[in-house]
Amino acid sequence: MRKPTLDLEALRSFVLGVELGNFAEAAERLNRSTSAVSAHLKKLEAQLEQPIVKRSGRSLVLLPAGEELLSYAKRLLAVNDDAVMALRQPKVSGIVRIGLQEDFGERFLTYMLAQFNRTNPDVVLDVQVSRNRNLIERFQQGKLDLVLLWNNTESVIKNTEVIGQFPMQWIGVPEALADPQMPLSLVLFESPCLLRESAIKALDAKEIPWRVAMSSHSLSGVWSATEAGLGITVRTPAGRPDSLVVLEKEWLPRLPDLMLCLMQADGLNTAAQSLKETVLTELKQTFPRWVY
Repeated sequence: MRKPTLDLEALRSFVLGVELGNFAEAAERLNRSTSAVSAHLKKLEAQLEQPIVKRSGRSLVLLPAGEELLSYAKRLLAVNDDAVMALRQPKVSGIVRIGLQEDFGERFLTYMLAQFNRTNPDVVLDVQVSRNRNLIERFQQGKLDLVLLWNNTESVIKNTEVIGQFPMQWIGVPEALADPQMPLSLVLFESPCLLRESAIKALDAKEIPWRVAMSSHSLSGVWSATEAGLGITVRTPAGRPDSLVVLEKEWLPRLPDLMLCLMQADGLNTAAQSLKETVLTELKQTFPRWVY
């Protein structure tokens, strides 16, 4: 008996729709019609001979078979993407210097490096994880080829491409907001910091009293103090520990979005160009809601 072969494009529509929580948005990202994505879901259900999603109001939710398929689908797509990247790209070598924000220095960096190394084993990577100011200085000194950094609408940096837009969020443990009558305790990066400035500006605009319970020069210090309940912090969804939650109190002011930018040196060599493509691909897969 001939076994059915799962359609990779249908699987891609399925995975993206689940990650975005909206299959209509997935259709837009994939430059397809919503009917085409619906046809993909029906095709998968026909191939598996059982339903994988059900309608709940205006949304589609996963059935047990869909939850199981999601795990297989991600692995199948990863293998496919590895194969395409390995065979389509010419073999390259050399050294590439990349700078990253600390938000991307753990989970994302691990996945990205593993992906890049599989397809470009002869390239040596020099990775520097630091804050915006340090990364920009090193780039301007010619010490970095690529830089992934945060930016806001009030400042323009040359040689940058806006690749995403992340929400700034109040993050912490719920217990840190137990007494709303007391000044709000904050755990923040040392100044200058775009997120620190945005948090203080938003609180002052609503005349909410606050105090800085701790300033840290490292993101690990911010997360540790926030997990301990010393106060709440302002970060994006990138890199947020599972032990912390987004705090959504009506009295907390709304925060603006933050742009994610990729800065690149003029005349990137083949190795650096290959790394750039890997970074963009992995960012879109890791943060499909916020990366273009």
